[in-house]
Amino acid sequence: MIKMNDITRDGNPVLRKRAEKLTFPLDPKYLKVADEMMEYLKNSQDPAIAEKYHLRAGVGLAAPQIGLSIQMASVLVPGPDNTIDLEETLVNPVIVSQSVQIAALEEGEGCLSVDKDVPGYVPRHDRITVRYQTLDGEEKTIKLRDYPAIVCQHEIDHLKGTLFYDHINKENPLDIEDNAILIG
Repeated sequence: MIKMNDITRDGNPVLRKRAEKLTFPLDPKYLKVADEMMEYLKNSQDPAIAEKYHLRAGVGLAAPQIGLSIQMASVLVPGPDNTIDLEETLVNPVIVSQSVQIAALEEGEGCLSVDKDVPGYVPRHDRITVRYQTLDGEEKTIKLRDYPAIVCQHEIDHLKGTLFYDHINKENPLDIEDNAILIG
């Protein structure tokens, strides 16, 4: 079970490396890692388990965040009324198209690997199309918008060695395009 002390923190060089592409069939150790990453997300979103193990809530976890420089990220995005908008482990994900429309989270972004609060808007594309492989090696393409799109962009950034605060305007953190959508 992944716990907070297993999360790689900002400052560790693995978070700034471009992760290695995975080949199929996946090594069984990577299948176990994928299960553990998704388990962390589920546990972190369960108030009782999160409190018991002192887990910070997360909607995404990329392999570099647990010290593995491989192109794999798990996402578990809750929807309305206890539904799930997106539950998937993405292997070798690539954003193949993106909207011109910019969006950002109204409250800014956070990250399990970044312990400090970093205020500011993180401009992202409101709609994206992601091509990736499943844990079985099947190639899939999904179209995402709004919050799930932002979550996937954040996790894919981890695979490129980019952290969310790299996108924040250094001069004026609350500056964003006039027509940007703020997602609250």
